[in-house]
Parts: sequence; structure tokens; C-alpha cells
Amino acid sequence: MRLHEIQPAPGSRTKKTRRGRGLGSGLGKTAGRGHKGQKARSGGSIRPGFEGGQMPLQRRLPKRGFVNPFRVEYEVVNVGDLNQFEPNTVVTIDLLKNRRLVRRNLPVKILGEGELDRPLTVQVNAFSKSAKEKIEAVSGRAEVI
Repeated sequence: MRLHEIQPAPGSRTKKTRRGRGLGSGLGKTAGRGHKGQKARSGGSIRPGFEGGQMPLQRRLPKRGFVNPFRVEYEVVNVGDLNQFEPNTVVTIDLLKNRRLVRRNLPVKILGEGELDRPLTVQVNAFSKSAKEKIEAVSGRAEVI
């Protein structure tokens, strides 16, 4: 085999279909669009949600609920996940990101799921009541930044 003899596997490369290029091409005349109608025309696309003039579903259904614009979304970490740090470590948000316990750039909140068996100083944006109690029960410190 020589460099100039290399070819792609048979059937792996196919020519682009040229629509509307005569009857012999198999896609001549109407070019696969059928006869007449909106979708046969140029620019004849129908926008998402359009139901042919019938009142669309998103307008038939009533508006419900309320979205609080001041809601604070937290990235949560459970107390049990903090056992992977060495005792007496100062656990910061950067340290949590390095260990991939936190991924997004949101405020961090520690929740009380699981048990903690080592004293740690945890510095994050918020703590649940039970998480704070569990951290302080093993002589650790929960500091809100």
C-alpha cells in the first residue's frame, strides 16, 4: 500500500443529494416536497406552537403560580460529605470546588444529611440548623461568610 493508493471504505462517503435537478435524479420536479400547500412553498415553515389558526395550547391553558424574583438558589453540600477532609481543616468554597463537591458559581449551603466524625472549620454562605448543630457537636466551627 502506498500513500496515493489510500481510499475511504466503500460506501462510507456519499455525494450530496442535489434536489430539484431533473427527473432522472429521483428528486426532480417537486424536490420531495409533495404537491402545493404551505410546506411546498419557499419560506413555508410553520412556527413552533402554531395550530393552523386554532387557539394554541399555550394560550388555552390558564397562567398559574408565581416566580419569586428574589429567590436565592444554593449549591448544597451535606455534612456527611465533609468527612473526606482531614481533621482541623478550614473548609472553604474553593476547597469544596477542588474536591468537586460544588460545581456552579452559586452560594453554598451545608445541609444536615449524614454524620460528621471530625472537627472542621467550615466557611460557607449558609447552614441549616441541623448541619450547624452536627458541626459544633464534634467541636468544629460553622462560620457564615
